[in-house]
Parts: sequence; structure tokens; C-alpha cells
Amino acid sequence: MRTAYSVETVRAAERELMARLPEGALMQRAAAGLAAACAELLGRVYGSRVVLLVGSGDNGGDALYAGARLARRGAGVTAVLLSPERVHAAGLAALRRAGGRVTGTDGAEELIGRADLVVDGIVGIGGKGGLRPEAVPLAEAAARARAAVVAVDLPSGVDADTGEVRGAAVRADLTVTFGTHKPGLLVDPAREHAGSVRLVDIGLTLPEPAALEALQHADVARLLPSPSAESDKYRRGVVGIAAGSARYPGAAVLAVSGALRGGAGAVRYVGPAGGAVLSRFPETLVSDRGPRKAGRVQAWVVGPGAGDDAETVAEVVGTDVPVLIDADGLRLADREAVRGRTAPTLMTPHAGEAAALLGVAREEVEGARLAAVRELAGRYRATVLLKGSTTLVADPAGGTAVRVNATGTPWLATAGSGDVLSGLTGSLLAAGLSARDAGSVGAYLHGLAGRLASRGTPAAATDVASSLPDAWRDVTATA
Repeated sequence: MRTAYSVETVRAAERELMARLPEGALMQRAAAGLAAACAELLGRVYGSRVVLLVGSGDNGGDALYAGARLARRGAGVTAVLLSPERVHAAGLAALRRAGGRVTGTDGAEELIGRADLVVDGIVGIGGKGGLRPEAVPLAEAAARARAAVVAVDLPSGVDADTGEVRGAAVRADLTVTFGTHKPGLLVDPAREHAGSVRLVDIGLTLPEPAALEALQHADVARLLPSPSAESDKYRRGVVGIAAGSARYPGAAVLAVSGALRGGAGAVRYVGPAGGAVLSRFPETLVSDRGPRKAGRVQAWVVGPGAGDDAETVAEVVGTDVPVLIDADGLRLADREAVRGRTAPTLMTPHAGEAAALLGVAREEVEGARLAAVRELAGRYRATVLLKGSTTLVADPAGGTAVRVNATGTPWLATAGSGDVLSGLTGSLLAAGLSARDAGSVGAYLHGLAGRLASRGTPAAATDVASSLPDAWRDVTATA
């Protein structure tokens, strides 16, 4: 599992470690890891041209010490100082001793244009609000240049704690981060600026819980439901799907397709699309008598393609089993009824739906995804899965890390993909996973299935559903 910690937590851990180490030792560890990553990216260090963009903080010191190491290996290294009066003095002296050059911002854009590698040490993890005006032309020049761009700890101009980008920011090909991931490296829109991320261990001791965590194959494999020799279809869990309408029967079919591949032993369908469901999936238990009379279930999914069927949504929300609310269900569900539920609730909005629930513009949600998912979870007293390029899962109670998932592909932005995710995740709920685990595992498998289905080409929601068994096998085989 990958974990990410807040700036405050990282700085406290750094202070504790520095108190036990010789002066400057921690920065030397970081610089050594940074220099090694730069050398690997360059391939041939001797004769290469490296430009360091150096601000006033410790990131600038890391860049200077790393530049000194590259200069000693034969690279031509030039440091562009954005704040000469506040530069890290010892790092600057080390670069000069190694034969590096130093210059101001005049003519820096031309230097960047000729470089093989640009190292972004402009702003550290405490930076807020985008780049300062004097740094913007340098970031723009780096974006235009043929040089690879390496960010020190995180790209300058992004918010380390929130993943927000409030202005101009560096776009890196590689970010070398120290001690732990920072939330902004895992959450869009900042994640898009980070490129590939390499973590350098510098010996920090970090507490639990983290601010964010990202599951990996082994974590998902441990959470997947697995039947025993004594299992039958009812012991494995039954998921109810209340979805679809005369206008949107396909939503019901797609939600059932995901549910059948999610680990529960049986799927009950309730709604007007029973004929369409049975024609595709004859193993489904279909009822037209409403949720209360459908038979026993361990979890419900309500909302995909529901149109204006507020009565069914209210009936499902009023049950005492775990409920996943998606799509039209998010619009139709009574807020106080959701807040008053005692059984687990999982809401699965995309950015537009989240914006409507919060009463803000969609752009506000997309620009501050971490804040939005936390606010939704607290406001509705529900676990919230916020869909997007990085999917976030937050519990309503504090004290647990927000889960982040990036297994998906842009090709998942296709009609019906969310219905498949809802069915899959609801099935995991019925199989016994908590709302947080079901949302996290569902997003992981769904994203992986999307990659397997598309392989760089367009894929339909039905292709994603068909690829779920392959995603499940991939997780369990390689964990």
C-alpha cells in the first residue's frame, strides 16, 4: 500500500530525524536519491547539460547538492537562482566547488531551451497558490523545451496537501519525492503535473493513520471475497439491484452485469427492465413487486437509470442493510433520510453530481477533489466514492485515510461505465465488505478492467464488465 502524509506530519518527522543526525545529513540523503534518479533519466551524465531552477527553500538546496553530484560526474550544470539573497548557501558552495555555474533569471529561458535536463527546485512542499510571476516564464520554457523535467519532492505550484493547482505550475516528467508520498502526488489535478513518481527513503518515522492511502494488488487480493467449501449462493451474499426505467433499461442490464461479477452469490433485480435483464442474464432473480417484496438481500444498489422513480429510491434508502446510491438515486434520495440511516451507505457521484449535492460549480469540485469528497462524506454521514481520473473514497468519521485509486483509463469515460461500477461495488457490499473497502476494491477492479478492455482503444461499458473476471484473476495471481 502506498501512503501519503500531510506537510505538517512530514515536517514533524523530519525535525525528529534531524535532531538525531549530523547537520545536513538528511538533505544529503535526499540529494543523493535525486541525483541518482536524474542520472538514470539522462542515461549518459558526462557531457549532458543540466539546468537547476533554484528557489529559496530546502528544495533549492536539494537541487544544488544533486547538481554538484552530477557536475562531479561530468555534467555541465547551471543553477538559475530565483532568490539569490535567500539561496541555500552550503548547497550553492558545493555546486561551485564541483564546477557548476550560477546565473540569474536573465537569459534563463535560452539555457532551458538547450538543456538535456531541467531540475525544478523552485518551491517546496509548503508552497501555496501557484507559481510566483517571476517563475512562470521558466516553467513555460521548461514545458516547451526538449529537456526532461524532474521535480524535487513535488512540482512547484501545486498544493502538497490538497492536490489543488491554483495558478501556473511546473509539469514534470518525473517527481522524486522524499520520505513519503504527499497527497498532491496522488490526487488530480496536481497528479497530472507530477509525471512518474519515485519515492526515496530518507529514514522518516511516520505515524498512523496516513492522510491518503492507495491500495495495490496485494491489498485488494486480501479484501476480495472468497467462497469456502460450505458456501452456497445465499451464504455468499445476495445483492439487490433497483435500477433502470422504461427510458433507460440498459442501466439495469449494466448494473446487473457488474453485480454478477462482484463476488455475491446471487443478484436480485427489481424494476421495469426485467425482460431486458433476463434476456442477457437468465441467472438473475427478477421481481416486479418492489424492493420490500423482492426477497432477502444483504445489500442494495439503487439509482442507475431510475429516472424519476423517487418512491423506489426512498424504499431502498429506508431499508436496514447496506445501500449504494448512484446516478438518479443521488438526485432523488432525501438528504435527511440518508443522514439518518444506521446501516452503511455508499454514495458514488461523479464530479457533476457531487457539485449538485454540495451546491457548488462542477469546476470547484474538479479543482479541489479531496476537499469535496471529505465535505460530502461529512455532510451526508455516508461513505463517498467520488469518481474521476483519480477516484477517492472517504468515510464520514475522521481518523481514517482517504483512499485514492488511479488504476483507470480515460477510456472509462463512456456511457454505462458507472452502472457497471455500481453493480460490482454493491455485490462486494453484499459479500460482506465494509462500504470503504467495497468502494476501494470496486474502483480498483473497475479501473483495471477498463485498462484490460481498452488497451489504448475505445471500449464500451459491456467490454469493461466482461473484463472484470480477468481483472480479478490478475489481482489474485500477482498479489
